[in-house]
Amino acid sequence: MATTVEVLADAFKAAGTPFIVGHPGGESVELMEAGRQRQMRFLLMKQEVAGAMLAATWGEITGSPGVCLSTRGPGAANMVNGVAHALLDRAPLIAITDAYSRPTYETGLRQRINQLAVYAPLVKWSTTIDAKTVSQQVRRAMRTATALPPGPVHFELPQSETTREAGAYAAESPLLPKIINSRPDRSDLKPALDMIARSKRPILIVGLGVLWAKASPELVQLAERIGAPVLTTPKCKGAIPEDHALRAGCIIGGLIERNLVNAADLIVTVGLDAVELQPKPWPYTLPVLALSGTPSLDALVPAEPEVVGDLKTILAGLAEWATAGSNWGEKAAKTFRDDVNKALDTPSKGLSPQRAMEIARAVLPRDTIATCDAGASRLLVVQKWQSYGPREFLGSNGLGSMGYAVPGAMGARLAHPNRPIVAFVGDGGFMMSVAELQTAQIEKLPFIAVVFDDQEIGLIRVKQEIKGIPRHGVKIGGVDWEKLGHAFGCDAAVVETEQALGDALGAALKSGRTTVIGARIDPSGYVAQFNALREL
Repeated sequence: MATTVEVLADAFKAAGTPFIVGHPGGESVELMEAGRQRQMRFLLMKQEVAGAMLAATWGEITGSPGVCLSTRGPGAANMVNGVAHALLDRAPLIAITDAYSRPTYETGLRQRINQLAVYAPLVKWSTTIDAKTVSQQVRRAMRTATALPPGPVHFELPQSETTREAGAYAAESPLLPKIINSRPDRSDLKPALDMIARSKRPILIVGLGVLWAKASPELVQLAERIGAPVLTTPKCKGAIPEDHALRAGCIIGGLIERNLVNAADLIVTVGLDAVELQPKPWPYTLPVLALSGTPSLDALVPAEPEVVGDLKTILAGLAEWATAGSNWGEKAAKTFRDDVNKALDTPSKGLSPQRAMEIARAVLPRDTIATCDAGASRLLVVQKWQSYGPREFLGSNGLGSMGYAVPGAMGARLAHPNRPIVAFVGDGGFMMSVAELQTAQIEKLPFIAVVFDDQEIGLIRVKQEIKGIPRHGVKIGGVDWEKLGHAFGCDAAVVETEQALGDALGAALKSGRTTVIGARIDPSGYVAQFNALREL
């Protein structure tokens, strides 16, 4: 009969995840060995939070829950931020923490924290593994993690349970549910079709639900059918190819997009999750039609009606039966794109972040996967980088955590072994995850890191300036990016001009090695850019 850890390893691999990632404790070694015997990789990370972010990125891209683990106590506490990322960025993840056996937990104090209580607010479900029930527990975990909206679950794995014989059931449910979705009839969609027919200027606002449903083709078909411009949330860049004439850009909760939205006479939200929006009241009085795979419980977007079901088939039906629209969308989308570019093209005394992004997009191949960190540079990356397919732009949006881009790039490399991977990251965010450069080298997970070196925590400096507060406590600076990269066995370069950046990117592509490019940028335009695009 199989042991507890053998049941777990078999389930992880059968669900489509051929690796476990993290920083182990003594109670993890049996699970690691069970994975090794099944040809599963173990990726040793330097920080537990980076391991969770890597695993969450794998889950986002593939739909198979990523698996991360930590030791008890300090390891479990340190992994929290990565699990919070999976929760708020809607990534299927199984997070495992070691635990004392019950007698030890009840009598000892060292490294004892209530890990179930720590993780309870951050996961969809948390449970202590028991050998008698592990087979059912792992099935529930898989279904919970992948059910909409996707997210993390937590296993506490006691030392006493790892090698016990697993309980057997007379009959077991499939590891993952086999759900058959029926296509709606035309009559089912009549309220939505009637609203679209009355509209002369509809606009689509697109969120994560489109990616969960793998409905990007149907989204494009609907946009083309009704002639609507398309705004996406940042994580949905590429849901419509960003060189499509109807693609307007990203909705970021700022003033600049309101002219476009208010010019419409109907807002159609497609798979929009409130976690993707800025935490402020909905600013529009236009009628809203919501299309979604899950009902809205937050009441943030005043939609009436909400069409809830399999989003892929809903969009296909609407694309087939909707009244053909006018051609207002292409002109409106182009005007918005031009307005954004004008707002971002501020004067610069050196290499500007906006030109750095334009050069990167020109040099790197069309199928490049990009990860993006939080911080001042993110605004430029979101607006200037173009993605042409779903899940080709990855970031921490719901949580907005710094330190994501590097482990995110490594997770993308595991999912896409043969595509170019680039991480856009500020100097502050890069330093939070810099030790994982060695992990990338050891595990042969190469990527290009473009580090925006403005020698400060730029976003906080911007907020200080806007509020009239003197610059204080935000300086970084003094990093020799070449020496740092070389110390971890990576290629590295420092660039200060557009030509040098293009050359460095070309060389990195040619080498196929992990490369650190320290781009010394002029951040003087940040305040004007933020004032133009976004309410702070």
